[in-house]
Amino acid sequence: MMYGFYNMMDWGIFGWVFMLLFWILLIIGGIEVVRVIFRSERDNRNDGPKSKTPLEILKERYAKGEIDKNEFEEKKKDLME
Repeated sequence: MMYGFYNMMDWGIFGWVFMLLFWILLIIGGIEVVRVIFRSERDNRNDGPKSKTPLEILKERYAKGEIDKNEFEEKKKDLME
């Protein structure tokens, strides 16, 4: 009995086709794994400071004392509409 490489000869051309398909799928799977890893790294990068919402900016201005409480409440009400 012969095993290994010569055992595929019993399958004829189908053995070679299955082997070729196996390697193609293995290579494509490896490429996809690499793409997913690099895509997730690219998406996790910090592309700079996040933009603030208008309400956050308003709260900061009130905290700094640039506007008083009445003006803060009026502008907050306008933003919530």
